[in-house]
Amino acid sequence: MILATSAGPHLFWITSRAAGSAALLLSSAGVSLGLLMGGRFAKRRMADMRVLHEALSLATMVAIALHAVALLGDQFMQPSLVDITVPFASSYKTFWTSMGIIAGWAIVALGLSFYVRDKIGIARWRRLHRFTAFAWILGLVHSLGEGTDAGTTWFLAMTAIATVPALVLLAIRSLSGPQQPRADAPAA
Repeated sequence: MILATSAGPHLFWITSRAAGSAALLLSSAGVSLGLLMGGRFAKRRMADMRVLHEALSLATMVAIALHAVALLGDQFMQPSLVDITVPFASSYKTFWTSMGIIAGWAIVALGLSFYVRDKIGIARWRRLHRFTAFAWILGLVHSLGEGTDAGTTWFLAMTAIATVPALVLLAIRSLSGPQQPRADAPAA
């Protein structure tokens, strides 16, 4: 590839790493905000929070797509389109790679489901949307087990800073039991 050699042999790898890290940070912020909104921690400015939540979701999906597409140019791994889109197809760290692929597809599907919630029903969409936290956890598992940075101090510190708030909110939400949506609660 001409671009890879003129810009350096690691351009696609670095791009994928950066996009994957951005996806983790953005999705963690989105999950945290979603849990705040859904758990009634934040009672004011719900409309502003919904706009931010949607923006974080869309930015996460873009980062996930860039993370995957950049891998296609990686000179070390040389994955195929199947390797980056089909779980358990890649021979490179099969389990960790597959967790990322499943997480990526789930986050994209669940994120885009917002735009068809009227067609599938708000109640069904809300039940479905709860699986976003599970998809985010799969992405976290992928991040902790996959890349060359997994296990490094800086990466673990960044991951902790980004994910601990969401994990705490998720634990609080899980321990508090099922919640019924408020009558005045928005659909997002």
